[in-house]
Formats: sequence, structure tokens, C-alpha cells
Amino acid sequence: MHALTYGDVKAATDRIAGHVRPVAVTAVDPGTVRTARRDTVDDRPEEPCQVWLALEFMQHTGSFKARGAQNFIRAHREAGTFPDAGVTIASGGNAGLACAWAAQQQGVRATVFLPANAPAVKVAKLRGYGADVRLVGAEYAEALAACEEFTNTTGALASHAYDHPLIAAGAGTLLDEIRHHIPGLDTVVVAVGGGGLFAGVATAARHHGIRTVAVEPENCRALDAALRSGTVTDVTVDSVAADSLGARRVSAMALHAARQDGVHSVLVPDAEIVRARQALWDHRKVAVEHGAATALAALTSADQPGRPTAPGHGYRPGPGEKVCVVLCGANTDPSDLVHRSEEH
Repeated sequence: MHALTYGDVKAATDRIAGHVRPVAVTAVDPGTVRTARRDTVDDRPEEPCQVWLALEFMQHTGSFKARGAQNFIRAHREAGTFPDAGVTIASGGNAGLACAWAAQQQGVRATVFLPANAPAVKVAKLRGYGADVRLVGAEYAEALAACEEFTNTTGALASHAYDHPLIAAGAGTLLDEIRHHIPGLDTVVVAVGGGGLFAGVATAARHHGIRTVAVEPENCRALDAALRSGTVTDVTVDSVAADSLGARRVSAMALHAARQDGVHSVLVPDAEIVRARQALWDHRKVAVEHGAATALAALTSADQPGRPTAPGHGYRPGPGEKVCVVLCGANTDPSDLVHRSEEH
């Protein structure tokens, strides 16, 4: 296993500079998220936490995956290691989009394998980037097996949706950009599927003494299962966010990162993911994937009156804590968002 380092992230930052969009950050209205209670008996009012949203869904191809794909493609381009068959990847959608986009920029052929139930919007975008799209099976693991067979028979260079140091390091470049916007950042909150974004961000965050909160749906809990068992293990996936967070296992890099100091792993129920996604639409007219809303749900699900949070479920910041939630992708069908009439 390659243990990701901050040096890997810095090298990725230099390699992809000028080829990805710098992240935008916006503050959440004060009082939206309540802080944890202080262990004190005095009557001083609690200092509210400060929460920002990192709008990474505005990245090229609609998700953070463009960072890792650029790093992977450009690193191999620099090394002259591209075969005639080009690059191939298995993906729930976003990683394939990013790989196809980065490959098109470099004049490289891309063959992308997706589960047959991948959102139509992602399939259409992939073809728009010139990729050869192959729809196989009902889960990411089946698409991955087909991709591996394709690699063996054609000699294509295999990329990965999350389990590669160049991919994870590229994703980790997001953290220093967030720090530039939010001096004194205490905590970054990210959703976890296979763990590429988490491994990269957590590695960079630990270098700066910043806490990382890793958030998974209750029924897509590959990282939680790995932490509990002590090893990478397969899990069943059954969540509204499974199209982007539905990896059956996390990478060894992600498990290694999760075992370091300053990392918290939490779970959120599907109902809260749906609620957080709808709230982003209601209050900001932002339509994100359920996977992106999963990160925000960690803060909002921990703060519903009358609904106590079980241990390991949700995250409540401390008084005065500076928190940034990464909204990682927006390749979604917005037709299931409820359109409420505005009151004047």
C-alpha cells in the first residue's frame, strides 16, 4: 500500500495548477447549525460555530473528481506511459466523467465502464467527452471486473475511481484552497464512498492540524466497517446516495488515513441526506447529488429537536469551531427536488 503523504498532495497541486477551477466557499447563515454544549455551569452565551460550504460541485465535470483525473492523466503523460489503447476506468459516473474529460484534453482515448443503473445524465455527459461507454452489471464491483478484463485484453492503462495515490492526492489539493479562504479552519467535513476524496483531504488536513469528519450513509458504510473490523472489507450498499458513494470497500489508503489522529467517522440516515439536499435547494437553489448532501447531513442530522443523535451518527461542532463542508458533486437529476412556492 502507498501511504499517502502531504508531499504527494503538494506535487499534485503543482501538476494541476491552472487546469482545474479553484474552489469557491460561501458562509452558512449563523444559527443554522447549533454547537455542542459546553461542559460549564456558567450563564455565558455559547459562541456559535462558523460553517462554510465548499462549492466543489462547480468544478469541471461537476465534481471534485476532475482534480484526481488531471493529476493521473498529466503524471502519465509526463512519464510517457500511455499505451495505444488509452486509459480505462470503472466508475459510478463522476470519476468516469473526470477521466474522460482529462483524457480528451490530452488527446487520449478513454473507455469507461459503469453500472447499468448509472444516471442517464452522467452517461450522456460521458459520451459528450468522446468516451467509449460500457454499461455492465448493477453495482460498481461488476463494472470494475469488466474494466479489469478489458485492461488485460487490450493493454489499456487502468485508472481507478478512488484507489490510486495520484487520484487521492489530486483530490487532496482541495484542502489548501479551502484554508486560503478560511484562515484558522478547525474542521473539514467530507462524504466517503471509496475514500479517495477523504484520503487526500485527511492527509492534507492532518499536516495542518485540522480535524476531518468522514461521513457515510448508514447503508453505505465501507469505511465504518473497515474501522470496526480492522481491515478493508466488503459491505452491501443500499442508499439513496449509492450512485456516488456506493463502493463496496474503501481503499487501504482511506483506512490508513482514518486511523490517524484528528479523524472522526460518522453515519447519517438516508432521510437526513434527502432533507439536507432539499434544504440546499430550498434556501440556495443549489441542486447537488445525494452524495454531496451526505456531508451536510452530518451537521443537520445532529441538530434536529426531539431526535437525539446516536453515538457515531452526525457531528455537532463545538463553540466557535470553524467548519467547512465539502459539497463534492452536482451530477444529478433535479426532478425529484420539491419546488416550493415562494412567500412574499
